[in-house]
Amino acid sequence: MSTENEGTAVPPAPSAPPVPVDSPAAAPQADAPRNRPAAADAAPPHAPSPATPSSGAPGSAPDSGWPPPPPPAGPAQPPAYGPHGADGPGGAAPGAPWGTPYQQPQSPGPKRGRGGLLAGILVAALVAGGLGGGLGYTLAKNDDSSGSTTVSASDSGGDFKRDPGTIAAVAAQALPSTVTIEAESSSGDGGTGTGFVFDTQGHIVTNNHVVADAVDGGKLTATFPSGKTYDAEVVGNAQGYDVAVIKLKNAPSGLKPLTLGNSDKVAVGDSTIAIGAPFGLSDTVTTGIISAKNRPVASSDGTGSQASYMSALQTDASINPGNSGGPLLDAKGNVIGINSAIQSAGNGLGGTSQSGSIGLGFAIPINQAKYVAQELIKNGKPVYAKIGASVSLEDGTDGAKITDTGAGGSDPVEAGGPADKAGLKPGDVITKLDDRVIDSGPTLIGEIWTHKPGDKVTITYERDGKTRTVELTLGSRVGDS
Repeated sequence: MSTENEGTAVPPAPSAPPVPVDSPAAAPQADAPRNRPAAADAAPPHAPSPATPSSGAPGSAPDSGWPPPPPPAGPAQPPAYGPHGADGPGGAAPGAPWGTPYQQPQSPGPKRGRGGLLAGILVAALVAGGLGGGLGYTLAKNDDSSGSTTVSASDSGGDFKRDPGTIAAVAAQALPSTVTIEAESSSGDGGTGTGFVFDTQGHIVTNNHVVADAVDGGKLTATFPSGKTYDAEVVGNAQGYDVAVIKLKNAPSGLKPLTLGNSDKVAVGDSTIAIGAPFGLSDTVTTGIISAKNRPVASSDGTGSQASYMSALQTDASINPGNSGGPLLDAKGNVIGINSAIQSAGNGLGGTSQSGSIGLGFAIPINQAKYVAQELIKNGKPVYAKIGASVSLEDGTDGAKITDTGAGGSDPVEAGGPADKAGLKPGDVITKLDDRVIDSGPTLIGEIWTHKPGDKVTITYERDGKTRTVELTLGSRVGDS
């Protein structure tokens, strides 16, 4: 899936990771808006909040209001993030679409079921380089000294059993619980993404940017590998987290939720299996490893107004537009993440061309996604952790600097909020949250959102050249607006 975002110019964040393209939601036309794949979301604009960065001239605090502008692009720059508060999302640079736009197929191929899934036929040439194995050769003589040669071979290959834990066995178990999602807005725009069964009641977890087009009066369908298609509705969506929950209408009995793993226990080098519908090719399985953890990633939602942040799992499993919202599994078949974004060479660092995987995919850790999904099912709205301070996205701060002025001239530190109670002041530069190094405002936001409201965290900050630490209890903000 792909998405793009546009907004006011914002200095690039100092973090090292590249700005990913919206992950995998298959994109049809180049000119039609699309659900994002490489990273994206969609939700109504937020009302200004002192807990998010404020906007203004370069070097000033980003706007704490919601939605934030989209991230900047630039071939040689680190991931660009839009303005965002320490407890709210941001955006991208002006005119710098993030991700690839969804397009409707120019020449639609055969459709499967009600979802109208793209059917592709791949033709490959098989070249045989030799003949060998189990070849019987018999030479017989007859009375007139003439001979004949008889060749015989076994016509049975025997039984083949796939042991539990093999990729084939894991895929066979997980595929029946994944769906290909098609979202269409009331104007006919939309795209394809993926989701997986969360519970026996028919709730499906996916990315917000996958279903964004269908949130307000659109059409939503989910198709299982069996070919059965069900109409669905959005139960709740979290633009900042890029997580959404939909529910099947007339859900069938016997649904088997995928087992959720523990993303905190994932290690670099662990095997991964990704399932999705890259470029509309549903039920596709790819493999790789966890190539990095806690990767700061910002992504756009395709509506040109908002961005999401995550401290992502990075994988080299092939992920393409259409994979968004699909499960990232470990070697035992447990869900450890939700495939959400990709960095693409074709997109450079913010370009708009639709491209495929180059081995840099990003997934939302399942521990975070599980919490968000449960809140959406329970309340229909997301709940975000916050520190209640506006931070600057200015490059070269070597941390997240609390701004001198908040959004719309408000106080940069929310009165009575967590940061205020902890004694933090404008000008303080936050360099660590617990043991995690903070190199920018967007990185701080992503780290805060891996926690829940009420969690106690240790903040390391610099003031007047001295390093200090303080413990604070995270506050909460309900909803994306």
